[in-house]
Amino acid sequence: MDPEPDMVVTAKVSATFAPEGRSVAAARSFVRQTLTDWDAVVVVDDAVLLVSELVTNAIVHAGTATEVSCVRYDSAVQIEVVDRYPTRELPAPVGAFDSDDESGRGLFLSASIASAWGVEYTKSVKQVWFRLDLPDGGSTTSLAGPTLPTHVLPGADTPVRVAVVHADVHQRVTHWNVDAADLFGRSAHEAVGMRLSDLVDWPHTPDISDTDLPFAAMLELSRWQGMYDIRHAEGRPVRVFASHVRLRDASDNPSLVLLAVPARARAVLENRAAAAAGRTLIPPPTDSEWDGLEGTTRPGLDELLQRAIERARDLLDGDAAFVLIATDDESEMEVRATTGLGAAQQRHARVPVETSIGRFGTVRMPAVHDDLEAEQDAVPLLTGTGMGSAVTAPLKVEGRLTGTLGVASEDRGHFDNDAAARLQRAADRISLSVESARLSELERVRRGSLSFLAEASDLLAGTLDPEMTLAMVAQIVVPRLATWCAVHTIGEAHDPVLSCVWHTDESRIDELRGLLEQTEAPRAHPTPGARAWPGLRRLGAEAAAQHEDLVTGDVVALPLVARGRGIGMLTLGNGAGQRFRRETLELAEDLSRRAALAMDNARLYSERSATSQALQRSLLPPELPRVPGLDVEVVYQASGESNEVGGDFYDLFAIAPDLWGFAIGDVCGTGPEAAAVTGLARQALRLLAREGMPVPAVLQRLNAAILDEGPRSRFLTLLHGHITVRDDGGMRLNLVSAGHPLPLRLRPDGVVEQVATPQPLLGVLDEVDLVAESVDLDPGDVLLCVTDGVTERREAGRMLGEDGLAAVLAGCAGLTAGAVAARVHRAVETFAAEPARDDMAILVLRVAEA
Repeated sequence: MDPEPDMVVTAKVSATFAPEGRSVAAARSFVRQTLTDWDAVVVVDDAVLLVSELVTNAIVHAGTATEVSCVRYDSAVQIEVVDRYPTRELPAPVGAFDSDDESGRGLFLSASIASAWGVEYTKSVKQVWFRLDLPDGGSTTSLAGPTLPTHVLPGADTPVRVAVVHADVHQRVTHWNVDAADLFGRSAHEAVGMRLSDLVDWPHTPDISDTDLPFAAMLELSRWQGMYDIRHAEGRPVRVFASHVRLRDASDNPSLVLLAVPARARAVLENRAAAAAGRTLIPPPTDSEWDGLEGTTRPGLDELLQRAIERARDLLDGDAAFVLIATDDESEMEVRATTGLGAAQQRHARVPVETSIGRFGTVRMPAVHDDLEAEQDAVPLLTGTGMGSAVTAPLKVEGRLTGTLGVASEDRGHFDNDAAARLQRAADRISLSVESARLSELERVRRGSLSFLAEASDLLAGTLDPEMTLAMVAQIVVPRLATWCAVHTIGEAHDPVLSCVWHTDESRIDELRGLLEQTEAPRAHPTPGARAWPGLRRLGAEAAAQHEDLVTGDVVALPLVARGRGIGMLTLGNGAGQRFRRETLELAEDLSRRAALAMDNARLYSERSATSQALQRSLLPPELPRVPGLDVEVVYQASGESNEVGGDFYDLFAIAPDLWGFAIGDVCGTGPEAAAVTGLARQALRLLAREGMPVPAVLQRLNAAILDEGPRSRFLTLLHGHITVRDDGGMRLNLVSAGHPLPLRLRPDGVVEQVATPQPLLGVLDEVDLVAESVDLDPGDVLLCVTDGVTERREAGRMLGEDGLAAVLAGCAGLTAGAVAARVHRAVETFAAEPARDDMAILVLRVAEA
């Protein structure tokens, strides 16, 4: 398959075809069109015949996808057919060919017709190729027309200069002729090495919407023709008509050749005849070309429609073409593809099927419009485009209107009834494929929308932080639904407040925020759905000039309503010339409802959490008092998310100048109900103790108060005592342990012992007999008081327990109260891998050493 040493590859195009019968016709069409474009018409018939046989054989016998490649050399063309499952059987000698045998016919024809051919095998593919030599010398015709009077020839008031530019695989200019220097205003010395994208005034070229491709993607196409602006060295745009061809050299490196002329000289390069000149391509497009329209890769709807309108334009030798497709509910027609019109803002425009004016409204039959200027409302899409005449044909499936295919010409009276009939035949050929692609697209859109909404719901449900929710709403919308997004919320003064702004280009967020702050916020409206919002357009011409894409783009506002109450507005914006599709707005409306509910949930949670935390903080004791000669440390940890206070509590307070009270307790249960009893107990202890009541009496009165709560009451374990300072510097404690874990005393020598005896807990019996016990703490002694969240810390079948706590405390001899509390807390935390599920309180009292 390797070419002769002196043969250079000048072009290569490939296509893949599915293993189905219609692929044979598609492959024939592909090869015929490619070779015609290469001016290799003289070998087209032979190439098409051979490809037809080889592709048929690959589909019938291999049953896999087949790749067809056309390679052009300077003196020949080569066609390569590849299938994926070779049989590794060598072809029979040509002399043994049986004319009645259908197998092997492609190889026999290749041997008979081609100047060279072969079969090559690898482990995964089989490749059959043949080469057809192009005639030396002489001439071939690819474009011809009759001799015309001078007055109908295309005009050019100045000499036509054809700019020739070569670029490498990185789109860097490698060659720049004299005419390119004149057209661009740049010398070859300046231009060589520049990127093509730096020479094109892309943002100001709406006509490029013919292809719906960005410039970089357009340069990757094998062949392209059309109009756009170039950037002159003086900074002004210059409209040109350009032709691009991608080639590859002998080393398989791709490159690009670009030919460009001023727009007024378009006829010099355009590869199709103008209607006024009466010229036609050789061979002309025929109805059979529509057989392979879908190719073999099953293109999406947009790609299929773009191919269709380009073929329709060439079929009728028009200047422009368009197609409208029925919307989901089939009540409107939507512009889905155009070529030659140069109106990006027309894409996705809607036309009501039954209420629009003239034949275009019903479009049930093909129609010819000889003079569009006289028939202003005949084809609204063409208004202001400079087109003189048009022909339209309906796309129908089983008698149901699914779309409209149209071709337009700059000349009046260009089309006749025969043209309408040809267009209708073409429309009939593609209508089923278009409808199938349309339904597939609708299904993909529906699935994509459901997936998008489900993902958005999960993200919004993942946070209850109001600020995070706002930011998440904006970032979900952009760029999936819009170019930019703003969220206004209703403040306390019931006026909309700009709360969040997002843009696909994060560097423009501040610019957008500044513009929105200068405009009146969108007003909430009671009915759901998106409505156009002209807010940014009211900023005036100066703002429009400075921020064109933000001010002139399509903008809509949707209400954010949750639980019957308007909580804000969601504003979506697109860039200049981009319109929102109805499906996008419907999706945005659904998202706005979910976003509003998520925002309201976050607000309610935040308010409730703030209220709860404020109430809980009121249950905690204020700053602990300073007791002379006593070092005090507390560790407190409530279980449950956002809980600051639970069922455990502690307190240390002054009763009299030389008398202090302390307490540590545990209310049955956790959460708000337990916290309520916590507040009752702490306040009752302080009040009763300051009334001069002894410890047992205080606890008996507290027991009665808990029982008075009735069904809301909780039983309570409590260690409560009074502290006085001894003359020798030690401390005396009068205390009662009412059902609470007994306190532990640590001597300076490391000895640990329990002090006090268990007595009845509170909140269970109407009458409790309690007795105060005295405990003396000498200088250096430590008293450790804990709740059962410490002693009952569990993992699997083991528990820290009182013995484990005593062992930890024994290792704390000589430490300060803070160090003791920290070590005990760390021991509890590391005892089990899982987080603690119970409230925990640790109170450490250490008598200072003399």
